[in-house]
Amino acid sequence: MIGFLRGKVIVLETDYAIMDVNGVGYRVFVPVSTRNHLRLNEEAALYIYTSVREDAIILYGFFSDSEYGAFTLLISVSGIGPKGALSVLSAITVEGLYKAIQNKDVKILTKLPGIGKKSAERLILELKDKVAFEGTEEELSAGEETVLTGDLTDEAKAALMALGYSAAEVAQTLKKVKAKDSVENIIKDALKILNKF
Repeated sequence: MIGFLRGKVIVLETDYAIMDVNGVGYRVFVPVSTRNHLRLNEEAALYIYTSVREDAIILYGFFSDSEYGAFTLLISVSGIGPKGALSVLSAITVEGLYKAIQNKDVKILTKLPGIGKKSAERLILELKDKVAFEGTEEELSAGEETVLTGDLTDEAKAALMALGYSAAEVAQTLKKVKAKDSVENIIKDALKILNKF
């Protein structure tokens, strides 16, 4: 099984990258948080989870060991597959996820893509004793605020993260942006706050 890859990023798409490792190209599916660390034509190192199915061998890559660990915990829960786990990690930080599970916060968990009330309850039941996050109150608060709602806000969040901002930075910034009628206006105001406009 492949557990780690280091190579040059030769293709970078929304949800996957192709890495050239000694002349062999590996397609690796990644969450948004990991994608933000990757740069086209630059070397990268990823922790790899290898999913073996009857019809395919699929690689999932993570920038940090903590993301990899969260991914393996998520797919251990009945009803959550690798694609679902990847979507969850694209929508919330590892710290935010663990804190929501520890606090048995069904409200936050059900905002995650593909997670309904029953799935949220299973996450809490099966993982509450397996996750741990220790941090300051400020860090815990930031983790809890990494899930945003609303189609316009979700699109703006994805766009800002694609520009290289972290999930925590985007979450804190979008909380300060007043309601807008378009994604463009939300992004414009958010960039002003981030001093990048």
